[in-house]
Amino acid sequence: AKLKSFAAKIIQLLKEWTETFPYDFQDEKSMKELKEIAQRITQCDEENGTVKKIISQMTQNLLMALSARSQYQEIREKFRQPVTDKGTILKTKPQSTQKDILSVCCDPLILAQQLTYIELERVSNIYPEDLMQIVSHMDSLDNHKCRSDVTKTYNLEAYDNWFNCLSMLVATEICRVVKKKQRTRMVEFFIDVARECFNIGNFNSMMAII
Repeated sequence: AKLKSFAAKIIQLLKEWTETFPYDFQDEKSMKELKEIAQRITQCDEENGTVKKIISQMTQNLLMALSARSQYQEIREKFRQPVTDKGTILKTKPQSTQKDILSVCCDPLILAQQLTYIELERVSNIYPEDLMQIVSHMDSLDNHKCRSDVTKTYNLEAYDNWFNCLSMLVATEICRVVKKKQRTRMVEFFIDVARECFNIGNFNSMMAII
């Protein structure tokens, strides 16, 4: 009875650990240790197999979480290519092929909604691990020898980069317009977009536009 009670507490601990900090189990050594602990706990409840089902589901969710983050990391790495001289590209392109943002989307509400989708996608990939890593880097590495292979997480950096990219996009779209009347129209358009972002509750995009 004591073993079953203890096993239930260990399962709860592992469940919360794997859900909150899945990156702790991405290397083979830690995953092997997790499986060994799970196997020993399963022996405490061999009769009805309830513990085995819970552990199996926990492991499956962990592997899915690690796989999803790995795919997201690969996709994001493709966009971390060196930035070329965009000014030169714009000069070499014919004027007719250079589209401004108004020709792509002239409705401030729709653009604000699309920006919000991007914000939510970026935010959904920020995990407690990203915040913990910032805290750990503030201290000396000598105090964090429990894990010798701390994996860097770039989700906060990606979110920060998105803010800068949006700011640069707004500035570029305004400055590339030659005529004052068109430039004024562009400024007014982005003011409307920022207002719609405010109404939606997307304050990050609003501040980037401002």
